[in-house]
Amino acid sequence: MTGRALAGNKVLCGALGIAGLLLVMEAAGRAGLVDPAVLPLTSTILTRVAELAVDGEFLANVGATMTAWGLGLLLTVAVTVPLGLLLGSLPKLETAVRPLIEFLRPIPSVALIPLAILIFPDRLDLKIAVIFYASCWPVLINTMYGLQDVDPVAKETLRSFGFGPLAVLWRVSLPSTAPFIATGVRLAGGIALILAISAELLAGGSDGIGAYVIKAGSSPDGLEFIIAATMWAGILGVVTNSLFIGTERRLFRWHAARAGVTR
Repeated sequence: MTGRALAGNKVLCGALGIAGLLLVMEAAGRAGLVDPAVLPLTSTILTRVAELAVDGEFLANVGATMTAWGLGLLLTVAVTVPLGLLLGSLPKLETAVRPLIEFLRPIPSVALIPLAILIFPDRLDLKIAVIFYASCWPVLINTMYGLQDVDPVAKETLRSFGFGPLAVLWRVSLPSTAPFIATGVRLAGGIALILAISAELLAGGSDGIGAYVIKAGSSPDGLEFIIAATMWAGILGVVTNSLFIGTERRLFRWHAARAGVTR
């Protein structure tokens, strides 16, 4: 493969970059530059990562985290997309609600976990609640922004043929806004995974990747398994984000082509 072709293959370049970093970390550990008691060798960590891939207990914890992730994200989409369409369609209502949105949006979601512990005794409900709060903002803002990008000529054309507001929203505004909504959902997916694991770490509980990390800390090889579990969290984030990107590209090729023409 030529250098130019290699540079154009983003996946391969990314994989080579990660492999290079892991090799450097392994070399630093074996050369004594890094104490293995502080940061275990890369080869040791990768062995633990492979072990966790077939560990029934860990896989059950992954399933618990991803269940909360999926339910929280589903609730976010079900509530926030209609709300964003409503606010985006009614400028006066959006103007009235905007100060509240701008007040709530910067509040760190992790800081609300202690409050959520008091409100939601069930740990699954707690995770879903904090996931919803953190994930709703990118979906809401992208939905509202997408409505502003709708071609006004297309809407006026439908109105001139006697279509009402709901028909215009369904036939023109929603299809045009869909790529923006998809981007918001993709961003929310990464945030949801972070909050699911953070809630498990801070709120405790008996299942989830965060709960597994807490338990692993008390084992003799705890540090190795903590890092390995953290790497699996990163792998899950990369996989889910890649799935979202692939879905966006397949469903909204026309939007990417239009953006390219616009540029």
